[in-house]
This record gives sequence, structure tokens and C-alpha cells, in this order.
Amino acid sequence: MNTEFGLMHLWNQGDLVTKLVALLLLVMSLASWMVIVVKALDLRRYAGQSRRIESFWHAADFADGLDKLGTDPANPFRALALEGREAAAHHNAQPQLHDSLGASEWITRSMRNSIDEATARLQAGLAVLASVGSTAPFVGLFGTVWGIYHALLSMSSVGQATIDKVAGPIGEALVMTALGLAVAIPAVLGYNALVRGNKSILAKLNRFAHDLHAYFVTGARVSAHGDLTKVVAMKKGA
Repeated sequence: MNTEFGLMHLWNQGDLVTKLVALLLLVMSLASWMVIVVKALDLRRYAGQSRRIESFWHAADFADGLDKLGTDPANPFRALALEGREAAAHHNAQPQLHDSLGASEWITRSMRNSIDEATARLQAGLAVLASVGSTAPFVGLFGTVWGIYHALLSMSSVGQATIDKVAGPIGEALVMTALGLAVAIPAVLGYNALVRGNKSILAKLNRFAHDLHAYFVTGARVSAHGDLTKVVAMKKGA
């Protein structure tokens, strides 16, 4: 193996700026992959929790329905159901200033706050992927330009440079551009995949909120066809 070329030779021959750019790209890559893995696991967990919604509606009472949703405190579907129940109970408990809103609007606003919190948790970390995807190619390009400049200065002190002496240093400098793309592409693909996954979870969360709102206001659940289906087994106060 020729040790005069390659990444190690680029690292050994590079100056402080080249090494800092390489380290920055490494940090950006690690950060983006950490976000991708963690958020992908979160989406997988949320998808599993969303499949328990029908079990919730077939529960004997509200408490049993909450158990069927699971005990995970970070479960957005369970948090939404609890928020709706607490909003309905609080509105009916005693007259306060919020009574002027009406039960329907009060429950809607309370559950909207829960959905907003879930949305914020889902979107956490996506800014890192967006930043890495948009800046990593330019960071790599800067490393390339600086590496070529540094290589040309070194060769100018030697005198006449032949193609065999120019190709190695210039080629190694161009590797920085490739490294920038290698960091940016997974970040962009991961960002797009996570955004699609978040939209799917939020759509299910909004549908669940719509059914819960109808249940707490009218005692019935809105079916998939838009009509009201009575929920006779579940009690609001359970």
C-alpha cells in the first residue's frame, strides 16, 4: 500500500486549517447520524403506539383504554387522551373565566396544546440535519480550496512541477469535497425520511384528537365515514 497518498497522507501533510475542516466534518457526520438513529427509533415507537388506538376505543372504560394505550409517559396518544379528559373535567367542575369559551372550544384548545408539544418533540433535532445537509458540501469545498492552495504553495518552492507531483496533492485536496458530500447526503435523506414519518404520526394524532373531542363533547366518536358512533361502554368520568 502506498502511504504517500490517501486520507492519512492528507491528514499528515495538511496544516491546521485542513485538520480543523476534517474534524468539523467528522463532528457534523456524527451529529447527523445520532439524530437519524434516535429519531428513527422514536418514530418506530410512536408507530407502535398508534396501532393501539382501536384497542382504546374498544376498552371497557376510559381507565382501561388508557392502559391499552400503554404506560409510556412520552406516548403522545396517551398524553392527548389525558389532556382531553382533564380539560373536560376542569371545565365542568366549577365556573371560571374559561367558561365563556364553551366546553367544545376549551377542550379543543387544551388538546391543541398537547398536539403542539408532541409536534415540538417530533421536530427536535431536524434543524441539525437541515444545517448539516446545507452546509457540509461548502465546508468540504472550503477544505478543497484551502488544500489546493496549500499544495500549490508547497510545490512552488520546489520549482517546476510535473503532473505526477501535482496529481497527488491536488487529488487529496479534492477528497475534502467528497467528504463534504458524504456527510451532507445522509443528512438530507434522513431529514426527508423523518419529515415524512413525522407527518404520518401527526396525521394519526390529529385524527385521534378529532375522535376524542367528539367523545368528550357529545359522548360519541366520529367514525371513519363521518357519522357519530355511540361509545356506550366508556364513561367520561372513569
